Amino acid sequence: MANLLEYLERAVKDNASDLFIVAGGPVCEKLDKRFFSIGEERVLPKDTAELITQLYQLANRPIKHYEEVGDDDFSFSVGGLARFRANTYRQRGSMAAVIRMVPFGVPDWRERHIDEKRVMSLAELTDGLVLVTGTAGSGKSTTQACIIDRINQNRAGHIITLEDPIEYLHRNNKSIVSQREIAIDTEDYLSALRACLRQAPDVILLGEMRDYETIRTAMTAAETGHLVIATLHTKGAVNTVDRIVDSFPGDQQGQIRAQLSMVLRTVVSQQLIPDKNGGMVPAFEVMHVTDAIGNLIRSPDKSVQIDAAISSGGADNMISMDNYIFELYKAGEITRETVLEYSENKEAQERRLLRAQ
Repeated sequence: MANLLEYLERAVKDNASDLFIVAGGPVCEKLDKRFFSIGEERVLPKDTAELITQLYQLANRPIKHYEEVGDDDFSFSVGGLARFRANTYRQRGSMAAVIRMVPFGVPDWRERHIDEKRVMSLAELTDGLVLVTGTAGSGKSTTQACIIDRINQNRAGHIITLEDPIEYLHRNNKSIVSQREIAIDTEDYLSALRACLRQAPDVILLGEMRDYETIRTAMTAAETGHLVIATLHTKGAVNTVDRIVDSFPGDQQGQIRAQLSMVLRTVVSQQLIPDKNGGMVPAFEVMHVTDAIGNLIRSPDKSVQIDAAISSGGADNMISMDNYIFELYKAGEITRETVLEYSENKEAQERRLLRAQ
């Protein structure tokens, strides 16, 4: 059986996104949402135990937390190869792991097809709250890293990132970049965020807002002159606003809506969809908080109107997910079938496709 390093080298060579070590089948790699076996030999529980022990040795990380809790999340580097984000866990009593490939350095936003006018331009903001949302594996971390990198290249300041774990490494350029990993450099997101406010930050990247106390602290930071770029596992601007508001007790939700309408600058929601070349391309919904949208956020019975405001907000560099997907189709990047599969309003998109013929 190959050792772990050989599997990692193969996955990096094949440009895979993830490596899967699960007892009962061969070690697999994931490329563009498809799975491929690395070799034909099945790994048994004793094999996965050996490979995951090697993983902890390679990461120079104690295995004690994993043995006590049953899962663990961490990142590590292999010189000359790549950075990796690992999640180890138990399944049916055996050891298992999923390892994500993270290239050294920050990706080029052009190569990742991140929209410059609507998304990369957010690096010009100097205060307020920016939310990058989407499901797991939708490219949120990459989008955030590219925005942070542009800030770092273009203006002086102190950028503090709070991540679990750290994925992309940023070197000091025009800014000083402090990267803190949860559970290694600090106890949790909330304590790290509170401490961060005493560390003279200009920009704060918050890997995830998991509870209302962290959300409240992030909003206060944005309100007091910092640029806060945070992540939520939500789909679409309306769901994002509702998720934030609903995380607070009922008697505080009116106040939170008012505060959110003042501090929120933009919600970017994204997903990865197949392109014509067998790769993946991001599709974005972008909502900027104009006066009109601020009014809708403050009114609990009008949040459903936000979608219509986004669709008609092209003059303000806003775009709905369906409109963005249709733009990708008109640019020749995706197929008609992909448009219909990934759009929210399939009937409307089908009518547009017929008109475009």
